Amino acid sequence: MEEPRIEGTEAKLLDARLSRRALLGMGVMGAAVLALPAPLRAAVTRRQGERALRFVHTHTGESGRIVFWANGLYVPDGQAQLDRLLRDHYSDAVHRIDPGLLQLLYRLNGALGTSEPFHVISAYRSPEVNARLAARSGGVAKHSLHTQAKAIDIRVPGRDLTTLRKAALALGGGGVGFYPKSNFVHVDVGRVRRW
Repeated sequence: MEEPRIEGTEAKLLDARLSRRALLGMGVMGAAVLALPAPLRAAVTRRQGERALRFVHTHTGESGRIVFWANGLYVPDGQAQLDRLLRDHYSDAVHRIDPGLLQLLYRLNGALGTSEPFHVISAYRSPEVNARLAARSGGVAKHSLHTQAKAIDIRVPGRDLTTLRKAALALGGGGVGFYPKSNFVHVDVGRVRRW
């Protein structure tokens, strides 16, 4: 015997209820994972797929491997750790790092095919610090995306700057600046451009 078919308005209502149920189910699962103690949550998310980044901050000496995304969701603890690690090292000001920048760095890490951490020269910069640096140097933009936590200056051990620059350009995720004399590449999630 064939199952009865539901068509028209009834079908749309059933689809909407199923979509709401699926969405609620995902929310409940995400909340359950986030309610777990951090070590257990990390173990669960590793098995279900995660995205992590490794950094060494050249000015503070801080380093770490931080999971920022797991099972299709951003991890609040990971985001907070990244915000702190990538803070303005001049003023200690912390700002939420743009999730798009994290995703771009994750893709860049994959394109480089390395497990080495990103060495961070500069990430977030407070507007006050940026203004002070711009007044002293022509190499600092007055309206830098660093002040919006959408830019980072990096290098990667074992990869020359030219390779890093080419990989970043190939991704087409935003701006890429090349600073061989200062030994870093600037990457941001602004409009696509190069210098």
